[in-house]
Order: sequence, then C-alpha cells, then structure tokens
Amino acid sequence: MSDSPVTSPDSDLHDVPVPRHVAVIMDGNGRWAREQALPRQEGHRAGMEAVREVIHGAVEAGVEILTLFAFSTENWFRPEEEILSLMALLRLYADQEKDELRDRSIRVRVLGDLTPMAEPVRDAIRRIEDATRDCDRLLVNLMISYSGRAELVRAVRALAERVQRGELELDAIEESDVDAVMDTRGLPDPDLLIRTSGEFRISNFMLWQLAYTELHFTPVLWPDFTREHLFEAVREFQRRERRFGRVPSATS
Repeated sequence: MSDSPVTSPDSDLHDVPVPRHVAVIMDGNGRWAREQALPRQEGHRAGMEAVREVIHGAVEAGVEILTLFAFSTENWFRPEEEILSLMALLRLYADQEKDELRDRSIRVRVLGDLTPMAEPVRDAIRRIEDATRDCDRLLVNLMISYSGRAELVRAVRALAERVQRGELELDAIEESDVDAVMDTRGLPDPDLLIRTSGEFRISNFMLWQLAYTELHFTPVLWPDFTREHLFEAVREFQRRERRFGRVPSATS
C-alpha cells in the first residue's frame, strides 16, 4: 500500500452514522487508459492505486465492510493478454500489500469462483487471506470471478440438496436460509453501492444482497476515484431516509 498522505474526513461525516457496509463497482479503467493514450493494462494498474486510496478512506470514514467488484465471470471473455495482465496484477497486489494490510488490521477475503484461475494466483490469494485472517479494523471483500446470477444458482442447488436429504422442508425455506448459502453469508447486506464511470446499472453484482441498498452513481472513472469521492458518497447516503418498503417517518 502506498504511503500517500492521509487526510481526515470533515468532522460532519461522523455527525450521523456512516454506512456499515459499502460496495463498489469499480468501472472505467479501460476508458481512463484510452483518454490517457495508454494501454488498457495501465488503466488496471492505476485502478489498483484507487483501491489503496479507497481502503484508506473507508478506514478513515469508519466503514466496517468494503466490498469491491474486481473481476466478473464475464470478464473471462476479454482478450487473453488483458486477462493475463489482470491476474499478474492481482498476484502482485496480494504479495506486496499483505504485510501492510495486516499491520493496519485490514482483513481481505476473496469471494467468487476461483477454479478458472491459475494455481499461482490462487496461492497468492490464500497468502493474503491467511496473513490478514485475524484483522478486525476493516473487512475488504474482493469479488473476483464473481457473478450474481451464478451465486444464486449455487444457492438454489445447495437448498435443493438440503431438501433432498430431508434436512429442510420445501415450504419452510425462508430468506435466512438463502442468506446462509450465499457467498456473503454471515455479512450484512450493503448499505451503500457506489458505481463509477457514469454507468447506471448493477451488472450482475450482488443481485440478492442489493434489494434495499442505496445506490450512488458517479461519472468519475475508477482510477480517478479518491477518498474524497468516497466521503461525498457517504454524505449523500446520510442525507437519505431508508424506508425498506415502509411508509416515510412521520413529521411534525
């Protein structure tokens, strides 16, 4: 993690509760590289710097869980050269950052289908997860080779197997049973989703978990996203009234 100067968010950020769980769809690396007349790989490299910046910002803001959509299952259909570059960056990030993340008490977990990955990449993932396992200041979930629909299919299969074994009655299945077989089991749903680069869609990301999540869309390309942009999204979240399908609060 780089030694970028750490600034404190304005005190007003902590006047009301911050979102406990923030999820981010990190989009715009390719467009950023194109605007800079650079190869796409340089956009992904710059995106890694933005990951460091936002992790710092999440700690400063008091966020407990940060979930980053880093690589979707659909991304496997990109050109082989780009995929190899992304996997190399992932290995580099895992090996270079694990010690400092541990020192800062930041835990990293990688969620998704890792079977398509080469063994050296999976080894690097295991190393960063093992090194930070006991950290408790911030949990960072990296969603890699992840698909919201595929996650739901896995959940349906797991529940069907339980019914087949007689462990669960079909008519007794509740939301909590679905939660228990999702990749994110044991975690609260995101309070806030941020998507960068000006796109207005969730792109097959956390389809079950985002049911009542507040959405924040920004035109900023991911490599240009800073902790100040994160603080801005948190402040907007704090101005909203979350109703979860209920009627608005009564006003005097």
